Amino acid sequence: MDFIRKTCAIVFAASLFAISVASVHAVDFSVNSRLSYLGQQIIPTGTTFNGTTVGGLSSLDYNHGTGRYLAISDDRSNINPARFYELSLDLEKFRRSSAPGQDGVSFNTVTTIQKAGGGAFAANTVDPEGLRFDPARNRIYWSNEGQRSGAGFQNPTVREMNMDGSQVRDFAVPHRYHPSGSAAGLAAGDKGVHNNLGFENLAISKDGNTLYTATENGLTQDSLPASISSGSRSRILSFDIATGQSKAEYIYDVSPVAIAPVPAGLFATNGLTDFIVVGDRQFITMERSFAVGAQTPGTPVTGNTIRLFYADARNATDVSGLESISGQNINAVTKTLLLDLSDLKHDDGTPLALDNIEGIAFGPKINGMETLILVSDNNFNNAQFTQFVALQITAVPEPETNAMLLAGLALVSIIVHRGQSMAAPSNP
Repeated sequence: MDFIRKTCAIVFAASLFAISVASVHAVDFSVNSRLSYLGQQIIPTGTTFNGTTVGGLSSLDYNHGTGRYLAISDDRSNINPARFYELSLDLEKFRRSSAPGQDGVSFNTVTTIQKAGGGAFAANTVDPEGLRFDPARNRIYWSNEGQRSGAGFQNPTVREMNMDGSQVRDFAVPHRYHPSGSAAGLAAGDKGVHNNLGFENLAISKDGNTLYTATENGLTQDSLPASISSGSRSRILSFDIATGQSKAEYIYDVSPVAIAPVPAGLFATNGLTDFIVVGDRQFITMERSFAVGAQTPGTPVTGNTIRLFYADARNATDVSGLESISGQNINAVTKTLLLDLSDLKHDDGTPLALDNIEGIAFGPKINGMETLILVSDNNFNNAQFTQFVALQITAVPEPETNAMLLAGLALVSIIVHRGQSMAAPSNP
């Protein structure tokens, strides 16, 4: 019986260990994790800080060392020089309310982004969109979306800068991303990013060795922009951080526009606006769909539909050797819907009104659980607002972990049963 007790103890401990290991990983994130609404804070358009107009916040990242956030503005040096902010968010002051206030948001510093050789960018020569902080190197990576329009072409770029905004280096973006051909991007032979649909985002791998960016929609030679009837085939592009050279590329299929514009025929778009890494080539991606006059039933009319997906590129085809994927048979990144923010409600049951949310980052842990913080780009439009939304991740054990636990308990039952049979006295 002593052997049985020891065996049962070992099996039971192994089962508990399986659960604890899964819980540790699920605190970061798992595809089965649940996202719940913690609250929001809103900064009115027109707010100023240190002589700059706060707005256009297109990307957000959290510095665990300081407990503060970095947010890049997509001001093209038109209102003020291209810049990023350091700010603090007090999640205790976030409210599930349509009028939450702004007391939980405070701006600490603003830093001008410098061009190579020093100095601020001139007006309309840059379009900052993505930002990630690298704690191991104490550096910031940022993306410039690029431009394809009648006003001129600009190549999309991914760059590294010091904390004071000074330029360190450029990453080697393949030429197939550089716009060429017609301004509309719809003619035969056109190449590169569609206008305003280039490098909107950045993400860093968990080991800190790989930097990812992605086009908001497909390259002109790969697919048309997203519409009501069809999606678009974006590319996720990876870089070796040590060398700055590009590596693998994967196709991410952006969904069609979520809700048709009202009236029909007005402007509508959907795009991959930001993403974060949650595992080996696994991401939480954010798609922002907008259509003039669009409304989810029962929600305010803002035109925005924000959806979070779990995206897995582990079995996706590396298309880095293909100048165009048109006509090619490839495996795209798989994706699973995690949350449609249109489903979120305030404490009084009213729906969350969504602005043009474009940035996502992990925040601090609350009660041992991870948080996700989202931020909106108000386009410096008085009809919009800068919105911070906080979500909490609730860990759910992976199916294989539950299977391990059940198998362990079954083994315990078998051992106990056999032990009881061995110990039972034989019939005379």
